[in-house]
Amino acid sequence: MLGYGWAGLFRTYLVDSPYMWWPQNLVQVSLFRALHEREKRPKGGHTRLQFFLLVFISSFAYYTIPAYLFPSITAISVVCLIWKKSITAQQIGSGLKGLGVGSFGFDWSTVAGFLGSPLATPGFAIINILVGFFIFVYVINPIAYWSNWYDAKKFPIFSSHTFDKTGQPYNISRVLNEKTFDLDREAHNSYSKLYVSVFFAFTYGVSFATLMATISHVALFHGKSILELWKRTVSSQVGDNKPQDVHTRLMKKNYAEVPQWWFHLILVLTFALSVFACEGFGKQLQLPWWGLLLACGIAFFFTLPIGIIQATTNMQPGLNVITELVIGYIYPGRPLANVSFKTYGYISMTQALMFLGDFKLGHYMKIPPKSMFLVQLVGTIIGSSVYFGTAWWLLSTVDHICDTTMLADGSPWTCPGDDVFYSASIIWGVVGPLRMFTKQGNYPEMNWFFLIGFLAPVPVWLLSRRFPNQKWIKLINMPIIIGATGNMPPARSVNFITWGAVGIFFNFYVYRRYKGWWARHNYILSAALDAGVAFMAVLLYFTLQSKDIFGPTWWGLESDDHCPLAKCPTAPGIQVKGCPVIS
Repeated sequence: MLGYGWAGLFRTYLVDSPYMWWPQNLVQVSLFRALHEREKRPKGGHTRLQFFLLVFISSFAYYTIPAYLFPSITAISVVCLIWKKSITAQQIGSGLKGLGVGSFGFDWSTVAGFLGSPLATPGFAIINILVGFFIFVYVINPIAYWSNWYDAKKFPIFSSHTFDKTGQPYNISRVLNEKTFDLDREAHNSYSKLYVSVFFAFTYGVSFATLMATISHVALFHGKSILELWKRTVSSQVGDNKPQDVHTRLMKKNYAEVPQWWFHLILVLTFALSVFACEGFGKQLQLPWWGLLLACGIAFFFTLPIGIIQATTNMQPGLNVITELVIGYIYPGRPLANVSFKTYGYISMTQALMFLGDFKLGHYMKIPPKSMFLVQLVGTIIGSSVYFGTAWWLLSTVDHICDTTMLADGSPWTCPGDDVFYSASIIWGVVGPLRMFTKQGNYPEMNWFFLIGFLAPVPVWLLSRRFPNQKWIKLINMPIIIGATGNMPPARSVNFITWGAVGIFFNFYVYRRYKGWWARHNYILSAALDAGVAFMAVLLYFTLQSKDIFGPTWWGLESDDHCPLAKCPTAPGIQVKGCPVIS
């Protein structure tokens, strides 16, 4: 609910501005137009609604194969099928646990599950992301791993888990005080420093760089326009002088704005309840009132620059790492405080951007702003209650949920996102950044990424000023390039490869060769594929998977790319279950 307050403060810049177009909304606009507009069927073709239904039914029916009958086609590794006994080959070829060379999938959830629909992502953003992915995954990570930086060979080449100095999973119970639920420093000093895979370590470095690059990029490329809008806002001249597109003019002419005090009231009430939650209940959340205030300050500061990136590229650089870093330094050794701070500082910002994106959708569809506000508010209250109840129910009814070592083959409850969240709570909350990213830890060099990220957009900006007629230079978006792999993990190489292939095919080849078809069907195709997968996933769960009825037992039932050795370390003497010991 805090996000509603931030959204109200930045509506002028992120909704009313014609330059903030929110690409993902075009999918929804196309879908709603197909459902509600009357259209004459073209000769030899289909109406948009007919096209949507055809794709929806096809997607719905097909998803039974990757979700139930043949889960292995979600990620196929040609290299692993050929070299079944080579650790190095499987590290290179695995799309789930390695670099993903030669891997692919036949599942829309593989394509769009972590990165969103490539059909809704602008072509220039796809290229930026693929460039960043290639540099990080195929240049930096292999050099770091096979050069054994940070004892990389003791651990998997790609993993979000935490380890000790012997290459074994980090035993958190040995360093956590069970009574106070904070770090036992003596136990930590006698046990081991915390280690992660070199890929995961650089993921945090890249997150540092992305954050600074976002600030620098927005200041250089959008700072002047933001300043102008702010000046006009405070001088009450926005309505008369600011650039307006046809949507803004129609909305201003026909509908009353949402009063600003509505947002302010929600912000104040939610903040007060948050203070009560932190200071009450025996302070179980471990976060003091000043921590909440700091988290809100971070969310307020970053909502605008990150919103500009998302509204123009369909990609959202995350605040999760910076919130974990800040509270980890200031208030170390308290995992619940770290998670709470992350929720108030990062999640509230993402909710604000979701709300602003929905407001832009209402902008396009000419929905009265007050109606949009009330529907979103009611939906948030109902949705959060249902979500909490569902999560509680699943935790109570699904045996071994999120424990991949105990789940049955074909079970969908692997929780890749929650696995990363858990590791982050150990890194930032229990051990803390002081014992990770300074000389007390193993990864102090990651701090240089702050400077690298801050300076990265400067050459692009200088080139765009030096060659103003070269429009392609401004399409180089350093926050997107640097932060391309910010979702890895939980996203894997195969997700990026399939996402990029589909995106390039539709947003370059189809767009250029069949522009009329693309304009008419591209976004509807995206919506139909998403809807088909979602409906079949729900149906499969309630009819079969909730009763522990999975697909037929055979080789293809595993939700895996059959690269078991890709997770193995390559340092001599490290013993890991299921892996050969290198002598």
